[in-house]
Amino acid sequence: MLHPSTNNIMMINIQLLPKLKSLFIYLRRPFFQRLFIGALVTMMLCFSTSSEAKPIKILVFSKTNGFRHKTIPIASAALTALAKENNWTLTFTEDSLLFSKYKTLKQYKAILFLYTTGKVLGTEQEKAFRKYIEKGGALVTIHTGADCEQNWDWYMNLVGAKFKNHPKQQQARFVVNDSTHLATNLLPKEWLHFDEIYNFTMPVSADVHVLLSVDESSYTGGTMGAVHPIAWCRNYKKGRVFQTALGHTDACYSDKDFLHHLVGGIKWALGE
Repeated sequence: MLHPSTNNIMMINIQLLPKLKSLFIYLRRPFFQRLFIGALVTMMLCFSTSSEAKPIKILVFSKTNGFRHKTIPIASAALTALAKENNWTLTFTEDSLLFSKYKTLKQYKAILFLYTTGKVLGTEQEKAFRKYIEKGGALVTIHTGADCEQNWDWYMNLVGAKFKNHPKQQQARFVVNDSTHLATNLLPKEWLHFDEIYNFTMPVSADVHVLLSVDESSYTGGTMGAVHPIAWCRNYKKGRVFQTALGHTDACYSDKDFLHHLVGGIKWALGE
């Protein structure tokens, strides 16, 4: 004997049969087939769009008020290609007025200083930039981060070192200090690389986490001694900083090891 609830289900199914039959008849007509397929495609597109991650916005700032690196266009092109691979949206600028308001800066997940040199921000821009970092923004500096805003004590403390000088460009042996970090986990433990190697005026701040050092016995012109950091990262209040002193030459941007280093550093700064 069937349970009463089973009888109810059977009755409902029997009642639905004529309606289902009518639906199938309608779907056999070309017009309703097109309508049904259109609705189905629309639903799939909506689902696909909603499931895709929004691009991450990065501001790339390359203003110079000192030495201007010829590598800027090559680096900009390489960053544009990397952005396509990593779902970043880049805004390139040399206009320091873009830094005048915190509400403008806060739309960017990170700010990248690309070969910035000398005094590049005014007092109003400095205040907005400081607020951006302290409230959770990120800074990435490529090559010249320590050769920028050298008279701004807050920035020098943030970056962790001040540029002094450099010897001629040459190959050196770089040693990975942290092989688990995104900026160094794909590098050889000892990496031979040709670049312009910065000396700094004072020991790198103890507040930074050193990722990569250079072995001064492997080249000429180093002045830092046994401890010569070349790339590092740090948390600063709610913000993050990744600094690499590498990247002087055009060839860096076709070097897969350097690009892994750079992409990893940017990803870490973005919080990945």
